[in-house]
Amino acid sequence: MNISDTGPVLRAEDVDVVRDGTLLLRSISLTVERGEHWALLGPNGAGKSTLLALLGAVKHPSRGAVEVLGHRLGRVDVRELRSFLGHVNPRHELESGLRVRELVLTGVTNTIELVPRWSPTPEQEAQADRLIDLMGMTARRDSRWPTLSQGERGRALIARALMPSPRLLLLDEPATGLDLAAREQLLSSLDTLRREHPEMATVLVTHHLEELPVTTTHALLLREGECMASGPVSDVLTTDLVSKCFDHPVQIARTDGRWSARA
Repeated sequence: MNISDTGPVLRAEDVDVVRDGTLLLRSISLTVERGEHWALLGPNGAGKSTLLALLGAVKHPSRGAVEVLGHRLGRVDVRELRSFLGHVNPRHELESGLRVRELVLTGVTNTIELVPRWSPTPEQEAQADRLIDLMGMTARRDSRWPTLSQGERGRALIARALMPSPRLLLLDEPATGLDLAAREQLLSSLDTLRREHPEMATVLVTHHLEELPVTTTHALLLREGECMASGPVSDVLTTDLVSKCFDHPVQIARTDGRWSARA
C-alpha cells in the first residue's frame, strides 16, 4: 500500500453514523494535518469513541466520506491500512503475563499475544527498547503485565502502538483510571513523544480538560453526535463553548499550557 507523504492524515466530510436506527454522529467534518494534535471532547455518550473508530478505520460511516492517510474507507483493505496507525485502548484485552518488552513487540505483528514461532529482528528489539525508554518504562522493561499499574500499562501500550512507526496515533481516554501522579507521567511522556516525532499526528479522546497534554494544537467539541466547535485549541476551549457542550456553566483557565475547568 502506498502512503503519501503529502496531504491530510485524516479527512472526514459530512459523516453520519447510524446504528440500529439510532443516529450516533451527524454531519461531522474534520481534517487533521501532519504534526497536528487533536483532542475530541464531550460528555459521555456524545459520540467520541464512535468518531475515533471511524478515524482508525475500525468502523465505516453510514453516509459521507472518510479518508485515512489518503485512502477512502470502503475502497481500501482496512486491515492493511491499520498497520500504518497506532491505536491505544487502555482496555487492552491481554490475558497472559507478557513482559513489557514482549508486549511492546506485539505491536510489530498487531496481535494481542506473541505470534507462535515468530521472532523479532535485532532492529525491532532495539526499537522496542528505545520506545520503552522514551515512555519512561526502562525500570519496568522485564515486568509482567499483571504487575503493572494502570498508568504503567498505558505507557507500555503507547510504546506498543509506536512500533510500526505510525503516521497517526489514536488515544482513547488514555488517562482513564489513573491517579494524579500517573496521569502527569503519562501526559509528560506524550509531550516528549510529540516533540521527538514532529511529523506524526495524534487524536486523543477525553472528557476532562485536565487530561490534555501541553502540546495539544486543536480540539473538537461533540454533543449528542454533533460538532459544536472545531479548530485551534485556544479558539475552541472557551468558557462559553465548553459550558454549552457539557450543558453546565464552567470557567475555563489555561496555566503554563495546561487547561482546567471549574464550576
